[in-house]
Amino acid sequence: MDKKIAFLGCGNMASAMIGGILESTMISAQNIMVTARTEATLKKAKESFGIQTTLDNSQAAAFADIVFLSVKPQFYETVIREISDEITEDKIVVTVAPGLTLEHLEGVFGKHVKLVRTMPNTPALVGAGMTGVCANSYVNLDEMTLICELLKTFGQVELVPEKLLDVVGALSG
Repeated sequence: MDKKIAFLGCGNMASAMIGGILESTMISAQNIMVTARTEATLKKAKESFGIQTTLDNSQAAAFADIVFLSVKPQFYETVIREISDEITEDKIVVTVAPGLTLEHLEGVFGKHVKLVRTMPNTPALVGAGMTGVCANSYVNLDEMTLICELLKTFGQVELVPEKLLDVVGALSG
């Protein structure tokens, strides 16, 4: 697959996701870029995965076809403001944060954006996760299938209505 992926944030969950994706060979290391707030975190990611790294969220968003927002929820609005100009109508933004609805996130972007909400759980760290997922109306079936295939690289995936996504997180946590 020739898609490029960016992970904005490189904590434990992003690392689990990157590891699963690379192990599956769906995406090659040169087609993955990660951001972090510190050079030390980026160095660790580069050494662990052989992926591209940058401190610049905007650069990573410009690079990618699929952007995973894997920062802590309290940083979402700041990061979205940083990357909004780079998110074009053909890019997919995948969120990994509880409680932030598709409607809220689209409002923060201030434009129509292809958004997918996910709720992975900690067993993803060992490839045995369970991820609930939903998307807004701008994400088509082929795109949703692609996102689900990526998510399946670190566990199982279940499509759920958005109103149940936080329940999934509470139950599977």
